[in-house]
Amino acid sequence: MTSPTGEIYRIDWLPGTDVLHGTCHCGAEHSAEDPIEMWEWMLGHPEGHTPRDPNVPNGPRDPNVPQGNGS
Repeated sequence: MTSPTGEIYRIDWLPGTDVLHGTCHCGAEHSAEDPIEMWEWMLGHPEGHTPRDPNVPNGPRDPNVPQGNGS
């Protein structure tokens, strides 16, 4: 039996779209329409992950994550 790692992965669905928004335990964020792509990105940590600097609010962010309110 394995012990819990304490790593939290979060995937949210963006209502009104087919887009999933994921946040890795390292703070990196990514968006994708394909759930398999999203889980491969999550579980591929740290490859493709650019964690946010905890000292800088709201940045830097993954360029694949939609920004703003879309208007």
